[in-house]
Amino acid sequence: MYVSPTHQHRKGALHVVFTVLSIVGSAAFALSGALVAIEEEYDVFGILVLGFITAFAGGMIRNLVVGLPIAMVWHQNAAFTAAFVAMFLAIVLPSRILQYLLKPILVFDALGLSTFAVQGALYAERVNAPIETVVVAAALTGIGGGVVRDVLAQRKPTVLKSDTYAVWALLAGAVIGLGKIQSNNTWQIYTLICAIFVLRLLSILFKWRLPHARKG
Repeated sequence: MYVSPTHQHRKGALHVVFTVLSIVGSAAFALSGALVAIEEEYDVFGILVLGFITAFAGGMIRNLVVGLPIAMVWHQNAAFTAAFVAMFLAIVLPSRILQYLLKPILVFDALGLSTFAVQGALYAERVNAPIETVVVAAALTGIGGGVVRDVLAQRKPTVLKSDTYAVWALLAGAVIGLGKIQSNNTWQIYTLICAIFVLRLLSILFKWRLPHARKG
C-alpha cells in the first residue's frame, strides 16, 4: 500500500510528540513525587518509589482503560532515564537548594498534569476510542500518579478536594476528543499543553475552587 511522504512525515512528527511528552511529563512527575517524599522525610528508597509511582502509575492505569498492554510502560527508556535523573538530583542536591525546590512542587505537578493529560488523550484518540474514553484517559493519565503519590504519602489527594486539578485534565481530553485540534499537528498539541499548564497555574494563584455540597 502506498503511503505518501506527507503521511509519513506526520506520523514521524506525532511519534516525536509522544516521546517529548513522555520525557517531560515523567521528569516533572518524578521530581514532584521525590520532593513530596523528601518533605515527608522518606529515605532514599522511599524517594525512588514515590517518584517512580508518580511518574508512571497514571500511564499504567490509562493503558488498562484504553485497552493497551500495560507492558508498554516499560518500553520508554528515555522517560525512565529522565525520571531517574530528576530523582537523583532531588536526592543529591544540598538541602538549602531543596528548600527552594520544595516550594514549586505544584508547578512541577502542573507541568506533569498538562503533558500527561494531553498524552493520555492522544493515546486514546490514536486507537479510535470514543470521546468518553478519550476524556477519561486524559484524566487518569494526568491525575493517576498524583493520586497514588498522595495516598502513599498519607495526604489528602488534591483531586478529591475542592481544587480544580482534575478539571484541566478533563478539559484537555475534551478538546482532543471533540476534534478541536488536529492530533498530527505538533504546534497545536504543544499549544494545548501550554494552555492547560497556564490554567492550572492560574487556578493555584487565584485559588479557584469547585463548589462544596451543602451540609445539613
